[in-house]
Amino acid sequence: MNFLGSATILFFLTLSVAGGLIPLTADCIKGVTFVGTPKGEIKPINGVNTYVARADPPANPKRALVFLTGAPWLMADDFAANGFDTFVPDYLNGDPVPADDPNFNTTAWLVNHGEAQTMPTLLAAIEGIKKEGFEEFVATGYCFGGLYTTRLSQQNRIKVGTMAHPSLLTVPDDFLLLLNESHVPIQFNTAELDTAFTPALQTVADDILGFGRYHPGYNRTFFAGVGHGFAVRANLSDPVAKAAKEGAFFDAIKWLRAHD
Repeated sequence: MNFLGSATILFFLTLSVAGGLIPLTADCIKGVTFVGTPKGEIKPINGVNTYVARADPPANPKRALVFLTGAPWLMADDFAANGFDTFVPDYLNGDPVPADDPNFNTTAWLVNHGEAQTMPTLLAAIEGIKKEGFEEFVATGYCFGGLYTTRLSQQNRIKVGTMAHPSLLTVPDDFLLLLNESHVPIQFNTAELDTAFTPALQTVADDILGFGRYHPGYNRTFFAGVGHGFAVRANLSDPVAKAAKEGAFFDAIKWLRAHD
């Protein structure tokens, strides 16, 4: 474990940028609703309601993609169309963040959605998916789901992780834990105008995990002109937002395929 190197990195980071918790912002809960009919099905898996989008054919029939966000089932279908058997577990325990509710109290909601309430549900779903014949997992997370893609990576429960505009990570602690504990290739798709996972905090991730320091593999993409939530809640009538959302999706696909 690289404790000496981590301590040195942490010393220089504390001189250059304030760390702390990346907040869950209003950009996580507003945006455009995409039009289409989901092609998958919802079914209970080990007691957890899960949206399932099967690939036809799967690129790797023993590998499942765990999709961690709210309920963008059309995106799950897109991953399935690219060869990934995709599972969207209700790790929010039937209490999703409502879209476009100006009166929504994020602080009150988070009281009931800490790791103690969320992680057991997620792990139960993964154990259930294993019983369907899957031997390994990859994960993609958005906003709140970025925290849990990070946790699965830190605990080496998945083979590959990718996320966009993660929330609720503790900086720099979570990056240091990845550095010291994880064997999982990790990707961050980031935004220029993100007020939560800001460019300054993105640079902290680079300083800890980049430049060959994180041996499993590290990739950070950067999309100009967009903010937090761009990879799931983009306004597709805006060409910049549309290009960024599509770019983040294709970058995630490429990262997952590169580590199959």
